[in-house]
Formats: sequence, C-alpha cells, structure tokens
Amino acid sequence: MKIQRTVEEAIVLLRKRLCDPDFIFSLFSDSPDSNYSKLKFIVSSSVTEACNNSILLLGPRGCGKNAVLDLVLEDLLKEYPDMISVIKLNGLLHCDDNCALKEIARQLCIEHELMFSKMASSDDNSQFMIAMLRECGLAHKTVVFVLDEFDLFAQGKQRLLYSLLDAMQSVSSQAVVIGISCRLDADQLLEKRVRSRFSHRKLLFLPPQKDDLQRLLKHILLLPTDSTLPHDYVTDFNSRISNIIADKKFNEIIDKLTDADCTVSNFVRFLFSAVCCIDSKSGYMTLENFKFALSTVQRQPKLDCLKDCSILELYIMVCMRRLEFKEQESYNFNSIMKEYKTIYDSVQNVDNYSRNVCLRAFEHLLDRQLIEFADRGHNQCIEFRSVKLLISPAELHQGLKSNRSCPAILQKLMNQEAKFVANG
Repeated sequence: MKIQRTVEEAIVLLRKRLCDPDFIFSLFSDSPDSNYSKLKFIVSSSVTEACNNSILLLGPRGCGKNAVLDLVLEDLLKEYPDMISVIKLNGLLHCDDNCALKEIARQLCIEHELMFSKMASSDDNSQFMIAMLRECGLAHKTVVFVLDEFDLFAQGKQRLLYSLLDAMQSVSSQAVVIGISCRLDADQLLEKRVRSRFSHRKLLFLPPQKDDLQRLLKHILLLPTDSTLPHDYVTDFNSRISNIIADKKFNEIIDKLTDADCTVSNFVRFLFSAVCCIDSKSGYMTLENFKFALSTVQRQPKLDCLKDCSILELYIMVCMRRLEFKEQESYNFNSIMKEYKTIYDSVQNVDNYSRNVCLRAFEHLLDRQLIEFADRGHNQCIEFRSVKLLISPAELHQGLKSNRSCPAILQKLMNQEAKFVANG
C-alpha cells in the first residue's frame, strides 16, 4: 500500500510538471541568449526607462511563444507590481477594430477599477484608450498590449494598430505592443503608415534541437532528490530513466516523433501519454510506455479504418496497389476485377466473390475515403471511372498486419512487392 501511494505521488508530480508551462520553459530561461532573456530585457527596459516599444514573436505553433511571454510577464509583475498593466487581445476574437477598442476599454476599466460603458462608441473607446495611456505614462505605469494572432489584426484598414502605435508616439505615453504570430512575414502585412511607427524588433521561436529535447526530457522526468518521495525509490526511478534515454531504441522513438512534429507542445503531449501508462504495481517507466505513447500521439485514422475493412475490401486495395506497382497510370473497377481474377487463377485458396458483391465493397471504400475517383466524369458509370488509392504502400502494408482477419496470401503479395522494390 505504501509503495502504491509513493507511485501515485510520483505520477502526480510528473503530471503537474507537464501541465505547467512555466516549469517546462524555465529550462530555457537561464541562457542570456534565450528568447526569454531577450524579451524580458526589452519589456523591463521599457518599464524602468519609461520608453515605448513594439516587438513581434514569430514562429510555428507549439514552439512556446505564449508560454515564454507569460513567464516574462509573471516575473516582471513580481518585480514591478504597481508599474505594469497587461491588456490581452486575440485576433480570432478581436480582429474587428470596433470590437478590439471596446475590449481594450473594458480591460483598462477593470484594471483601474473604473465603470465600463457598453454603449460607448468606437471613437469614445479610442479616445479613452489614448487618455488612459497618457495617465498611465504620467503615473510611470507601463501598459503592455499583447496581440495574439497578430497577422489577423493586420487585415483591413488596420485602424487599431495605427491608433495604438500613433498614441505611443506621444512623449507622455508609456506602452509596449507585443505581437504574436505563426506567420514569419507578419510585419510585411502592415501598411506603410503603421510600419513606420513600428520598431521592427522580432524574436524568432524555432522547434528545439535534439540536444534541447534530451535536456527537457531529463528536466521533466527526473524526480527531485529533495522531495517527500523515498530516497531509494527516487534513485532507482532516475537510474531507470537515464538507462532508457541512453537506449538506442528510445532514440529511434524520439526520431519518429520529431520527424512528424518537433514542437515542444507535441513533445509534452508525448511525455504526458507515457507518464499516464506507468504501471502502478512496478512504479517505474519502461520503454513500452514510450512506444505506446508514440502510437497514441501519431494515430493515423486511415490505419484505424483498415483494421475494420472486410477481406474483400482488402483484396480490392491490394489489387489497386498491384496495378500501381505495374505502373498502370489509369485504372477503374473493371481493371481491378481483372487483377483480382489474376490472383484467383494463380492462387488456389482465394475466395471467389461475385461481381455485384465486389462492386458494393468498392462503393464502401469510396464512402470511407480510402479510395477516390481520379477524374470528374460524373456522367460515367462507376465501373468505368478512373480511381486511385488514398493510402501509401507502407500504410496498406501496416494495415494488413493490424487486420486480424487478413488472409496470409495478401500479406505475402505485399511482402513480395516490398522485396522487389528493395532489390530493385
């Protein structure tokens, strides 16, 4: 019972770490060259030196732009509790200028304990924003505007951006505009009048390198020695994690994961899934946990469909693959039936299905979007229209292995083709 309680405590600790962006990205905040250090310097200098600034955080989704910004703002609010006011907007919700100005006025009113008027016009809200920037500047308080999905604010007339950046040209104002976008050309979307008022500072967020992922892995999974967990358990747990990390098979799993998506968010999802698979009896992580986590993170809907396909549907897809392998550029249902007859004549233990039954199975594959028509000849009969497979040879081969009712002859045919390709 005591062991089980220890295991549950360790799992809870690991889950808390994985759900805490501050803990995850704190690993990358030590270096002076990190985006955390650069962003904190820019914002803190605006606060201490009473100057205006604007900056763009650019990079693919899942690379930690928002997480690093939240970490910076949290630290600065602790250092300067009465000198910073944060206003957050999202382009998906507030890309309309009137809506954005209204939301800015609402948040400013909440921040400074003022009455907010829902009936105020767009011009009233704009004037209120400018007046508040002036008052905050005189009180030596910096207003930080966070514009998530910044590229969506750059559409249309860009009145909000112009009003905001133009107000920052005043000597009395004290503000920082931080734009966040997954578009690397976000600054090029700005109009000339807006661009001239923008400071053109940019921080680029990229997916972590393999060495960084190794550091992140240890940072998250290694249990702290100064925790309430038993020292022997912590030592043994950390030793096993180190052995797994050094295992060649584990590195192959990480390579497969990062080949598809190497962002921090995807890596954290992978680790969370692996932690959830810890056996409560043994209390330790194994290589199998990470293998299962990879299969859950990289689930492929088409492979799931292949598991439920009938034997006849599998025959049809194998016939289509054989036609493609023979470099037949165009084929239809009739061509597939000829190939099916070739297999039937060459192998004695193949089931013989009627043409009508085959046609229904063919239509079912179309409905499940495992195959599709290659042309737009809607007036033609289904049997004469060109078709093509929507799954790769590797997916088909894997699907045949995962389908419990798949005949051995189909796997044999696919194996022969794979050997021919390897030798060829």
